[in-house]
Parts: sequence; structure tokens; C-alpha cells
Amino acid sequence: MKANNRLQRLRQRLAELELDAIFVSQSENRRYLSGFDGSAGYLLITGKDAIIATDFRYVEQVKQQSPDYRLFQIFGDMVDWFPELLAGLWGGKLGFESRHMSLAMYRQMGDIMKKLESPPKLVPLEGLVESLRAIKDAEEIELMTQAADISDRAFQHIEEVIKAGMNEKEVAWQVERYMREHGSQAVPFDVIVASGPNAAMPHARPSEKVIQEGEPVLMDIGARINGYSSDLTRTICLGQPDDEFKKIYDTVLGAQLTALELVKEGMTGEQADSLARTVISEAGYADAFGHALGHGVGLAAHEAPRLGPGSVEKLVSGMAFTIEPGIYLPDWGGVRIEDLVALESGKLRVLSKARKVYHDQRQ
Repeated sequence: MKANNRLQRLRQRLAELELDAIFVSQSENRRYLSGFDGSAGYLLITGKDAIIATDFRYVEQVKQQSPDYRLFQIFGDMVDWFPELLAGLWGGKLGFESRHMSLAMYRQMGDIMKKLESPPKLVPLEGLVESLRAIKDAEEIELMTQAADISDRAFQHIEEVIKAGMNEKEVAWQVERYMREHGSQAVPFDVIVASGPNAAMPHARPSEKVIQEGEPVLMDIGARINGYSSDLTRTICLGQPDDEFKKIYDTVLGAQLTALELVKEGMTGEQADSLARTVISEAGYADAFGHALGHGVGLAAHEAPRLGPGSVEKLVSGMAFTIEPGIYLPDWGGVRIEDLVALESGKLRVLSKARKVYHDQRQ
């Protein structure tokens, strides 16, 4: 029933765009529409038909995961099966996911089309299925809530075991191991543990650097349940934080709490971002907050919507995204505080629950 509802929404959009079919190649879009989570395959969806094209390795998996779809088994190169897959679309309009297709594959499709009589016209599409994915149903939100619970508990665990003298890689492995041992699938992104000056890099990779007392330790972690992700960032300090850490931390926390309180349905991504950015700018750190306030989360760790400068996307109930302001200072480090939220009945509900306190206050 879930797949049928998603197909119905997609077909409505195809009709509005006057398209006869869509060729889906992006993996999360394929899974969202069909339930199939294999690593190779394509969807062809028309007004009346829904087809999964994949090879021998996934035939039984498709039968189990995608009963609403007709299986089309692939053999050989694209030239050997693509014309047969398109049978019935001659002279029509076929949308394809231009953002997720390589130039080589596009050229191959074009070469195949040139050899056909009355081939369908290729129409590039950007973000069509992603716009459907941006609105979550209750089951999706529940899976993300379960993932958030695992990452919350992982953070609580690492606060209990982290100590000065451990290196960043050790801490990252402790976090990931805890999440896998407590129900997470493969993590949706590499765990970030960045201490001292390394924390000035928003997407730093854990290194052999030894964690020292008194410096910021930024940790960005996510779990995954049945394909759906969580995303959580906390920044702590081992030992006694100095006045600079306290000022920066309190500024970031104030910016985040402001956004959590004031972001609401109908705002654009840019308007939501400006709520937190104004707090940080007024504290004198305008140039130190260089990324967007947030991003959508779901089957992908980063998806629509985007909450940042220039984003005209409207926030609507059903969306799930992060609220994650930060301040990053070269040679010192950085502070980011991130929660996963769902927009429900016009306001935000916070899904992640890990406490936001300095580490030394928890002794």
C-alpha cells in the first residue's frame, strides 16, 4: 500500500509535467518508490506500469521487497536490454534523473535512441522524486526517531568513557561500535570526532590526534534503522572550559534554541537559517558560521530541504531536517550543536534528545 501511494503521487507529478514515463536511476529514489534496496537496478514508471530492471543477483530480492512492481531481468550491456524496456513508449516523453546520471550513461542512452524508430524524447529532471521524499509519513518519522534514540545513547555512552589521552580515531570507533551493537545498520556517514584545532573543520575526519583537556571536542554521529538516518552533533570539553569556549558554546546554543523555537511552517529555508545566523552575527562571529543551518534527513543523510542562504524551498509539515548552527575558528577549534527535528502541525518536534551540557558539569 505504501508503494502504491508513492506511485500515485509520482504519477500525478508526471501528468502535470506532461511526461509519459520516468526512468529512475538514483538508489534512494529507487528504494523510496519500490522498497527494493539492492545495489543495482532501475525503475521505469509509466501511467499504468511500474517496472524494476535488474540482474540475476537481485531477482529473488525484488520478488520479496517489491510485489507491486513487474520484474524486468537485465542481461548484458545497456544496448542489449534498454530498447525492450522502452517498448510502448515510442514517440512519448521520458523523464530521467539528470543530476544522478553520468555523462557516459547519458551518451549511451542517446546512442541507443538514435538507432530506434520514433524513440521517446529524453527530458532531464532534477529533484522530482526527492521533492516527494522530503515529505515523510508517520512510519518514516518513527524509523528516524528510533535511529535518533540509538545515536542519543551512543553519545551518552561516549561521554561516560571518553578521557584525555584518547585519540580521535579511538573515540570514533567506540561510538560506531556502540551504535552497531545496539541495532544500527551501517552508519549513514563516517563518525566525526574532531578535537582542538581540528574542530575548526566542519567535516573533519578522525585522526591520531590525542584529545587534550580544555579544548573543544566536536562529535557528529548518525545511526540508521531500516534505511532511515539520524544526525546528531554535540561539542564537549574535557576538564574545565575557558571563557572563550563558554562564550562560543553559549552563542551557538542560543542560536540553535532560537531556531528550534521560531522555525515554523511556511518559512523558506533562507528565513529559517537567518534566525540562527542573526544570533551568531550579533555576537561577532558572522564570518565563522560558513555552512547552512540545516538539511533534510531520511533515506539519505543529506537530502531536501536545505535550510541556508539562498534557499527558497518552503518548509511544510511532514519534513524532517537538522538544526545545526556552528562557529569555527582556525587554530582554536569549533562548536556545533545539531538536533534532528520533524515539522509537525506547523512547529518543530525535536527527535534527538542527547543533553547539551559541558562535559565537566556531568561529573
